[in-house]
Amino acid sequence: MLIDTADSQISIKRQAELLDIARSTVYYRPVVNGDDLRLMEKIDKIYTQWPFYGSRRIRIELNRGGDAIGRDRVCSLMRKMGIQAIYPKRNLSQVNHNHRKFPYLLRGVEITHVDHVWSTDITYIRMAQGFLYLVAMIDWFSRYVLSFHLSNSMENDFCIETLEESLKKNKPEIHNSDQGSQFTSNDYISILETNGIQISMDSRGRALDNIFVERLWRSVKYEEVYLKNYQTPLHAYQELKKYFHFYNNRRPHQSLNYQTPAEVYFSRS
Repeated sequence: MLIDTADSQISIKRQAELLDIARSTVYYRPVVNGDDLRLMEKIDKIYTQWPFYGSRRIRIELNRGGDAIGRDRVCSLMRKMGIQAIYPKRNLSQVNHNHRKFPYLLRGVEITHVDHVWSTDITYIRMAQGFLYLVAMIDWFSRYVLSFHLSNSMENDFCIETLEESLKKNKPEIHNSDQGSQFTSNDYISILETNGIQISMDSRGRALDNIFVERLWRSVKYEEVYLKNYQTPLHAYQELKKYFHFYNNRRPHQSLNYQTPAEVYFSRS
């Protein structure tokens, strides 16, 4: 993804560091045509509203909106975006036997204090031209976002850096994620095990297993991303950084008795 530095005092190297993008990929521009980007934006909005929708229902919604698109193309775009319907179905994906499996530890568990459970996930972020992936780490009890990073690929480096940055603040008793390759990699798992953190992973396709992250993504999309038109990765990073500061420090949550996530997280740590 090309970062425009014509009017910037920040070097290419420093921008790559800020965005956690390998310098070798800074000049890479994803090969995505304008019509695909338009459809991906629509798919993202449909999926954010109804994350239990699969490719069939998303295609129907697009057709109703005037886009004559087949299911194969919808599936292709969803794969590119890294999304799938969050409901149980058979043969969702092939098992990678190189990755260890961990059970979901949170069913019926009452979350009673900060740093009891942290959770992480990846979502698609649209831009004026192209797109990025966003990963964030959230504390379940306080809803506090401990760290976030952006990447122009689905490699696991930006997820590992988010975990490491979060662990500089504190560490949870339990870490929860989906079974994506980024979170089941040996490099990621070894950090959790070294820190004595219990590992919990969502059951395949269960919508409620990571509900707090799903709610976070809805807030990020409707309160920030859909209102903006990010011109560059640096622009996206700067605006999302401001949003997460607002989310943590200024935005009251009804579920927190109208306190902010930061007030809850730091008052009970």
